[in-house]
Amino acid sequence: MTKIERRTFLKQAAAISAFTILSPRIVFGSQANSAIRVGIIGCGSRGTAVLSSMSQHTNTAVVAMADLFDDQLKRANPVFNELNTAKKLPAINKANVYQGSKAYLRLIENKDVDAVLISSPAYTHAEFLEAAVAAGKHVYCEKPVATDVAGCNRIVKAGEKLNGKQSVVIGFQIRHASPYVGMVKQIQSGAIGDIVNAQLYYLSSATRLHQLNNVSDDEFRIRNHYLFRALCGDIILDQAIHMIDVCNWALQGHPLQAIGRGGNEHGYTVGDVWNNFQVIYQYPKNINVSVHATKVGPAFGDVCCRFLGTKGSAEAHYSGGVFIKGENMWDSGIAKGDSKLTPEQQAAGIFDSSLHDADANKEKAFIDSIVSGKYLNETRSGADSTLAAILGRESALQKKEMKWDELVASNQRLDPKLNLSQFDKVKSEK
Repeated sequence: MTKIERRTFLKQAAAISAFTILSPRIVFGSQANSAIRVGIIGCGSRGTAVLSSMSQHTNTAVVAMADLFDDQLKRANPVFNELNTAKKLPAINKANVYQGSKAYLRLIENKDVDAVLISSPAYTHAEFLEAAVAAGKHVYCEKPVATDVAGCNRIVKAGEKLNGKQSVVIGFQIRHASPYVGMVKQIQSGAIGDIVNAQLYYLSSATRLHQLNNVSDDEFRIRNHYLFRALCGDIILDQAIHMIDVCNWALQGHPLQAIGRGGNEHGYTVGDVWNNFQVIYQYPKNINVSVHATKVGPAFGDVCCRFLGTKGSAEAHYSGGVFIKGENMWDSGIAKGDSKLTPEQQAAGIFDSSLHDADANKEKAFIDSIVSGKYLNETRSGADSTLAAILGRESALQKKEMKWDELVASNQRLDPKLNLSQFDKVKSEK
């Protein structure tokens, strides 16, 4: 799609949405037809997992799907149909299955779609979210909101146009994980005193390379997008961003500057992402925060955020507990250590993962906001967390200290240099 075509679509969609956003009671009326109709853009593993959880935990119907690749649609279609069948809802109409470079637009134009789940690669997020908002759709967009500064700025502008009439949420599910919610509440109430320092780390195994034969260079890069910076944003935007978002949430702000280093030692031979980043951020009140991100080796490590204050420390692991030590002891009840839970512990409601209810709670909050009309707008917080990760990345890449205002003013762009029209099928058959 050309810039002129996209601009025309956005203007037309914005005009249409002004007349089509109705109150939930008018739109959904009786209980029989009250399901929120969801369309998914990007039918890979993450999107399938989120939509499956959303279907199981909320009153939703999957009515449309879109993807660049036909094989992704064929793999996901029966999964989504089974979700509907389990709720005695009809299968997805074949006319609502869209493939190709303009598939996302066809889905967004579909009047039967109330809400859109954007789970395509990160380089698409800003454009897809912008178009969905302009068309009056509610949006659940996976993180990061973009791979570059320009994309983040587009997200912020899109959010400013919502005017309390649509919900747009970003896939930082940890903000809805009960143990983290409890910890952040304790921190913000002063349980660990004045925060002096924070330590964040996300230690992951290496990204698996998908070996592909007889495909174009563009297709190879898209299907291995986590190895290409312009497509995924690099590992600090892919995974460490979750801990950066928790830090922004707990400290109620974003970093003012950063200095970083990193590299790809003993790392990937394909692509241009790094396999390790180390960044020191300075937040307001002279709070220094260190971030350590790696994608190295065959084994997954730990994911943790630790806040150190004058009265104690708060610590949260994906697996290993969420707790506070010091003057005001507190524990979320999540099991500590790597040992498996006993049947008695499981029966008592003890979990070994601090994320056990994160996805479900996030999805419920999104759908409930649409039904109730108490709409959510997470565009600013989502953009700030993405910009914070980009700040660390750019400081490391350029090997210099970088300030927040300098980064935002740069309006930096990453060009994925993709020819997406090559994936459009020739409509020779009806």
